[in-house]
Amino acid sequence: MTHHLPTLADIANPALNQALQHKLDQKTKPQGSLGRLEGLALQLGQILGTASPELVAPQMAVFAGDHGLTARGISAFPSDVSWQMVENFLSGGAAVSVLARQHGIALTVVDCGVKHDFLAGLTVGTQRPGLQVRKATGAEQGTADSSQQPAMSEAQCAQALAHGMALVQGLPGNVLLLGEMGIGNTSAASLLLARLAGLDIAQCTGAGTGLDAAAVQRKTAVLREVLARHAEAQAPLQALAALGGFEIATMVGAVLQAAHERRVVLVDGFIASAAVLVAHALQPLVLQRCVFAHRSGERGHEFMLQHLGVQALLDLGLRLGEGSGAALAWPLLASACAILREMASFESAGVSEKSAADADAEAQAAVLNATP
Repeated sequence: MTHHLPTLADIANPALNQALQHKLDQKTKPQGSLGRLEGLALQLGQILGTASPELVAPQMAVFAGDHGLTARGISAFPSDVSWQMVENFLSGGAAVSVLARQHGIALTVVDCGVKHDFLAGLTVGTQRPGLQVRKATGAEQGTADSSQQPAMSEAQCAQALAHGMALVQGLPGNVLLLGEMGIGNTSAASLLLARLAGLDIAQCTGAGTGLDAAAVQRKTAVLREVLARHAEAQAPLQALAALGGFEIATMVGAVLQAAHERRVVLVDGFIASAAVLVAHALQPLVLQRCVFAHRSGERGHEFMLQHLGVQALLDLGLRLGEGSGAALAWPLLASACAILREMASFESAGVSEKSAADADAEAQAAVLNATP
């Protein structure tokens, strides 16, 4: 199942990194004074292979799918909400629709396996603007109930990965923002985290769309049962097929393709990070291309970020999904690139740099201050 997936080259370039660092250090500011924005600028320059990175035609893709496991009562919302929210995205009324519009980000909703026919009543071949239907064969009802059988077959999983790759190949620009929608998908993400990071499921399981403490305990017990049923599904793609969702599998393909094309991948919250977790297990170099938008309020997300060894840009207690956090973090990426491209250097602005004597005095003061 792996041989059709794109392989990733190491994009680390010490000479470019040095050029980027030098460029940042020469800007009219004390060195390092823009904090993590400088690290972000370095990463964006590395991904795009230039000391003057420019973000072009950002694409928000919201991957949607339904989950058979919702039959076990693991969500506070009925599964009908998945298709109703897709309609909300398409009519421009969802949080991510508002934020994408505010920031000029193109929004595509991808039906990966929603229990609904979004083209019903339309002439065959008619498309709906902003919607791509990319259901795997047999995905019309969403995934199977993973407490009874694998969520999807290996063939369906491979098809979902291929759909994600093809989707990205058809999108313009050099930035992919990841979003998702699917009632029950925090359960799939928790299962993948427990399996691929070797954590206990209780650590990985949270309230999702708003369960109370007793319901979280019931959800955890169901998920423990699912992991036991699929104890043999240890390899990344086996785990994805047994435990995952169609939207997560499609997102994995999209992430790998975007990384292969050296697009910047702006990762939303817990579910989007679960797709990166799987992609990372397949191709560890994927992380070079990923910027993590925010740390979600969903319990397992912090453990996921720790497992990947990454730090998210924002921490706003968000737990909506949809790509809302990615859209909120987007201006930081635009700002990091603008600083590199447009901010004056000491030389170009005719501003005096810190003298060597001042630097020495500062260094001495730092040593004295550090002495107990």
